[in-house]
Amino acid sequence: MATVKSRQEEARRSAATRPARAGESAQADRSSPDTTPRSAETLLYGLTGSALAWASLPPVGWWPLAWVAPVPWLLLILRPKLPGRRPYATLWLAGFAFWMGALHWLRLPHPATSIGWVAMSFYMGVYLPIFVGLARVAIHELRLSIVVAAPVVWAGLELAQAHVLTGVNIATLGHSQYRWIELIQISDLCGGYGVSFLIMLVAACTTRLVPLGGRRLTLWPLVPAGAALASTLLYGHFRTDGEHARPGLKVALIQGSIDTQMKADPKQSEKIHDQYLKLTLRAARQHPDLDLVVWPETMFRAPLRSYTADVRPAEGDEWTLDDLRERIAEHQELLHGMAALVRVPMLLGMDRGVYGPAKVDRYNSAVLVDATGEIQGHYDKMRPVMFGEYVPLAGHWPWLYRLTPLESGLDAGLAPQSLAVGGVRIAPDICFETLLPHFIRGQVAELAAQGVEPDVLVNLTNDGWFWGSSELDLHLMAGAFRAVECRKPLLIAANTGFSAVIDGDGRILEQGPRRATGVLVRDVPLDTRRSTYVRCGDWGAGLCLAAAVALAGVGGWRRRPRRSK
Repeated sequence: MATVKSRQEEARRSAATRPARAGESAQADRSSPDTTPRSAETLLYGLTGSALAWASLPPVGWWPLAWVAPVPWLLLILRPKLPGRRPYATLWLAGFAFWMGALHWLRLPHPATSIGWVAMSFYMGVYLPIFVGLARVAIHELRLSIVVAAPVVWAGLELAQAHVLTGVNIATLGHSQYRWIELIQISDLCGGYGVSFLIMLVAACTTRLVPLGGRRLTLWPLVPAGAALASTLLYGHFRTDGEHARPGLKVALIQGSIDTQMKADPKQSEKIHDQYLKLTLRAARQHPDLDLVVWPETMFRAPLRSYTADVRPAEGDEWTLDDLRERIAEHQELLHGMAALVRVPMLLGMDRGVYGPAKVDRYNSAVLVDATGEIQGHYDKMRPVMFGEYVPLAGHWPWLYRLTPLESGLDAGLAPQSLAVGGVRIAPDICFETLLPHFIRGQVAELAAQGVEPDVLVNLTNDGWFWGSSELDLHLMAGAFRAVECRKPLLIAANTGFSAVIDGDGRILEQGPRRATGVLVRDVPLDTRRSTYVRCGDWGAGLCLAAAVALAGVGGWRRRPRRSK
């Protein structure tokens, strides 16, 4: 018996003197089943981080909170064992709560869109537990520092979000800093992902400073945090210093304010047209030297029609070719009449239908009309919004539309367009296309390769679906990053707001009111700088995503023996 006791005492002394592994705490080593923290602790940490991240964004907008929001998540990552029986499900709940708050405006267009709000939040919530899990593999399995692991995994997952399930890049950590002009200039190197990387790196350094889990206070994390922040601001100062602008266009952005509903209402269409024409005529009278007038998405309510050489009605259609030609003539007459009043080139958001053999292709388009009313070109939206402009698989089973407020779906445009206005080239995009960094960057790069690189980006959007909510702010923030990434001024013409003129530094020169009418008139300076991001794409975030995938492989491989027992 004495021998057994002496062996137990020796084992206890050995365990007490054994060096703790990376991230371990002495307290955790001494934990017993009845002292192990419950799932509530994981939920508390998860929800605290989510609440801070949410408050850093509109409608609260306390942007400094973004720099500390990840700390509760990072403290969990450093724990040798996550508290609770199902910690990753608990973390998903915390991620789900963040996205329910950040995307609450998805419920506003129609009662049915609340389903999309919950479904989108359900999907987006999974990225938080994935982040924690992959970072834990890097720290506890590969013994990497959290200062390296956390920002790499986070930036890689942001890139994945922008691509998976049609992709979305909104309400990110980096977007919260959109008014810190010097900071966001690194976006022309590696996209907005670079700003999120920096924030997570600083948060990881802050976390590493905390003397928890038996660790002593250490100051070395101040070095990488300070160096990264200082070099970023130095680069931002360098890129914004000096003269890099040349004269461009004088543009009027017309912002009507009519909330949008999912129902056909001819009286509403007349009201929209009258309001926008009245605002346009006022701008043209006050500024006779205008070069371009821009209306938001679908605010020119008369649809533009055309037809192919082999056009014919489908069985059951009531229109004839003569009817179609008459409608086309009426539309041309309407454009000519408006042009005679305005006498300024116009970029108009409108629906477009192309009649072919037994079918009609329908597009959400931006149409350039010259000062005489003649159409000079158009851009068809290439990324229609799922469940907002089309229903997946409804092309094969049209009856699916009967389950939604949509009567039919829109087709995707085929290519970006560079339209010439007074010697300046503009590239339109529509609605939420500005939420996709790689998409806008790809359009600019493709047009540059064709020898028609645009000088100005123009976003036509109808945010009247969202009734003046924080969606307006989030959409504007994304636009500021697209301007920096491409080093192009970005014009936004938005029904109900926010219309804006943003320069190539991401600085908002003019901004329209929230849920009110306004006319923004501004000389738009063209930017002479080049963008590494346009030339090279998502090289930085792509490397981070590759590292995250490798960590997933390591984590899966390390778990194999345990599963096989």
